[in-house]
Amino acid sequence: MKKLLGIVVLGLLWCNFALALNLPKDVASGDKFNKANNKYNTFKKYGMQVVDKKDGHPVRAGNKSIRFEVRDGDCGQSNDFDDCANKKERHELAGRKKFSRGTWWHAWSIYFPKDFINVYPTRVHFVQFYAGGPKYGDEVNPPWMFPNYEKPGYWINNMVRVPAGNKTQLLTREQMLGKWNDILINVKWTHKDNGYLKLWVNNELVFDYKGPTKRKNAVYFKFGIYRSGVFIKDAPTQVVYFDEVRLGKTKEKVVGNLPPLN
Repeated sequence: MKKLLGIVVLGLLWCNFALALNLPKDVASGDKFNKANNKYNTFKKYGMQVVDKKDGHPVRAGNKSIRFEVRDGDCGQSNDFDDCANKKERHELAGRKKFSRGTWWHAWSIYFPKDFINVYPTRVHFVQFYAGGPKYGDEVNPPWMFPNYEKPGYWINNMVRVPAGNKTQLLTREQMLGKWNDILINVKWTHKDNGYLKLWVNNELVFDYKGPTKRKNAVYFKFGIYRSGVFIKDAPTQVVYFDEVRLGKTKEKVVGNLPPLN
């Protein structure tokens, strides 16, 4: 019996380890990731790839970056979500580290190809600070999302206390296409009023929020391409690149190796 129990435990540990995706330090550090909504292996091979600049791919620093692609019909499934039934498509990576409290620095660099297509009214999200748990308002909303809305560009949406969110534009379409943009966040994770979230784009402070940064449930980081409200027939393919996806307790830990932007 003990031997059988040991085999089961080892099997569970192996499965948990196998699900963890260890990205090279060239592109990410501070966290490990799983492929989101991939219980039934719906995550396509082209959905997320670590690519190299020698093959013509854009890279922010070092030699590699992360390429995400979503095509029409790329819907994932898990115990909790059925994208296919709910008009959603995605290829995302979900961080394994959970944040209940404390002060952290988060950073990522993002690149939209020049031919990136806005597919509104479909909503496209590229980063989420996600939290599970009971419904808030009329939806299960992440506290923070970074989408592309009807007005082309890159936005932050604060949904900590407002289900529909308060949206702030970070980049215009002209600023985001065909070039790298560096995002840096310093946040105190708390459901109390003494929290804060400061956000810099290319070393310029553009968002300075004070108040609760989460609800009671712990949050975790997700990034990639997530399309919700997909009612367009034959929705266009979308591609986006990420690099320098970093997590740390100090600013230097997450942006210390970034060269100046051209």
